[in-house]
Amino acid sequence: MNQQDLKRLVLLISGRGSNLIAIADAIDRKELSAEIVLVVSNRVDATGLELARARGLPVAVIESAGYADREQFDQALADRLASFEADWIVLAGFMRILSDRFINRFAGQIVNVHPSLLPAFPGLHTHQRVLEAGLAEHGASIHLVTAELDGGPLLGQVTMPVHAGDNVSSLARRVLEQEHRLYPEVLKLLVDGRLGLDNSGRLLLDGEPSAGVRMVG
Repeated sequence: MNQQDLKRLVLLISGRGSNLIAIADAIDRKELSAEIVLVVSNRVDATGLELARARGLPVAVIESAGYADREQFDQALADRLASFEADWIVLAGFMRILSDRFINRFAGQIVNVHPSLLPAFPGLHTHQRVLEAGLAEHGASIHLVTAELDGGPLLGQVTMPVHAGDNVSSLARRVLEQEHRLYPEVLKLLVDGRLGLDNSGRLLLDGEPSAGVRMVG
């Protein structure tokens, strides 16, 4: 495949960037027909920035702390991303709630990973909430981003058991490992044009109604 045929990804991070590396690894293995054209962090101290630089990826920092409110930050972020003409904006541990204006500007192009089996446990502290609920299963979800927090159409999920001795840290570690499997697979189907929504909002895989990618960890 020619370089010009590769889908263009912009990745947004806030921390360690482990999903960034999982996606970059899938690209290097030729499993994902895409290129990362920019990695953006809202925090200058995000360790994922150094990982991105070590891979030779272009990086930018737009510090959210430097803006008076969410709308001003999102405007600056949107203006920066627009020039890169990304096919997909990939939230990979980006710890910001995006404004409706930003989401509408890039509608249908923003993908997020969430550490729960949505629609269960949107928001924060998912591992603690799963343990408190005494559930036997946990996992992660990939979804399109809409104005509803963690409520956009599901593209894929991975399910894994909760072990008797699990705590918040062990669950977080194991869920993250499964995210590293799930995210590249969902992105592969998206960039290949095999997974997407029809005009009525139904999810289709290879032209047929689908529940999206389903994995077991």
